[in-house]
Amino acid sequence: MSTKDYLEKDYYKVLGVSKTATQDEIKQSYRKLARKYHPDANKGDESAEDRFKEISEAYNVLSDTDRRKEYDDARSMFGGSYRPGGGGGTGDFNVGDLFGQAGQAGGERLSDLFGGLFGNRGRGGPTTTQARRGADVETETTLTFQEAASGITRSFRLTSESACAHCNGTGAKTGTTPRVCPNCEGTGHASRNLGGFSLSEPCPECKGRGLVVDDPCPFCSGSGRGQSTRTIQARIPAGVSDGQRIRIKGKGAPGERGGPAGDLYVVVHVQQHKLFGKSGENLTVTIPVSFPEAALGADVRVPTLNGFPVTVKIPPGTPNGRTFRVRGKGAPRRDGTISDLLVTVEVSVPKTLNPTAREALEKYQAATSDQDPRSGLEARAKGA
Repeated sequence: MSTKDYLEKDYYKVLGVSKTATQDEIKQSYRKLARKYHPDANKGDESAEDRFKEISEAYNVLSDTDRRKEYDDARSMFGGSYRPGGGGGTGDFNVGDLFGQAGQAGGERLSDLFGGLFGNRGRGGPTTTQARRGADVETETTLTFQEAASGITRSFRLTSESACAHCNGTGAKTGTTPRVCPNCEGTGHASRNLGGFSLSEPCPECKGRGLVVDDPCPFCSGSGRGQSTRTIQARIPAGVSDGQRIRIKGKGAPGERGGPAGDLYVVVHVQQHKLFGKSGENLTVTIPVSFPEAALGADVRVPTLNGFPVTVKIPPGTPNGRTFRVRGKGAPRRDGTISDLLVTVEVSVPKTLNPTAREALEKYQAATSDQDPRSGLEARAKGA
């Protein structure tokens, strides 16, 4: 992406959000659009893939607080576009050339860009020669409950900017090389005397790049940037929760000029299990027990996520909703230990009774007629 694009593209419009949108609103809109236009969901549809790249480019800038501020400041300074002479000049002036390649990777900082414009602020040499860290990339994946509990290795197909494969990022046509700008001697800057002070501005000869490309690469039009699609393997650790954002270091967009790669952030969606749930790191399960088991006590077999049941001792007089902790029978934690299984009992009331069971219950009711479970309820309702 050229710096001209960086300044002229309306990333807010691309993501369908307002300029005052919160980070959560930006993230939600990105996820919705990314799912809709992801190449895996639109195989063979080049327009969807281009739209996905545009969405990713916009999110890379707006999801980073500092880069979003720099983007807003840049567009405010140039009014969304730039032409010499306040629009009264002749011909189009290439803002991308003016600022060199700062910003072409989507991960470069406009602070560096404007630092070079106003005298480099103590930096040594042109900013275009400095190594740049690659942009962070965010994607999503959906796991089953079992996969989330145990951990799994997943494949991710990522699209990001990288050096043009045809010119190796030089911007020059194959077989040729850029030459050092003779006007600024490769610094990319020239000084202009304004009377009381001097202003360092991009070199008019090389437009701030420090290099002159006489024969530009036809594939990237001299920008040195291209799109790359790659598939990586990443490990999702055990114990992730629904909605959790996992950082995988060094798996984002490639760096520039020897800089490190960015990070990959994976937003995990976990499908619900038909039986088990989660409470913090622990697994939960609710099991039905009969009234005699709750009243008299019983040893109850309880399934676990790994398929091997455990026996839970239900003491006499257990009330409905009581929870028992079975240590070490939950799911793996990140440190390799196993969490606990929280077993909640639910007294099951039969819908129909055979004559023998009904007779037994009637005898039980008669034998316990002096025990009223609602005794004193009305008095407490009156505050007595």
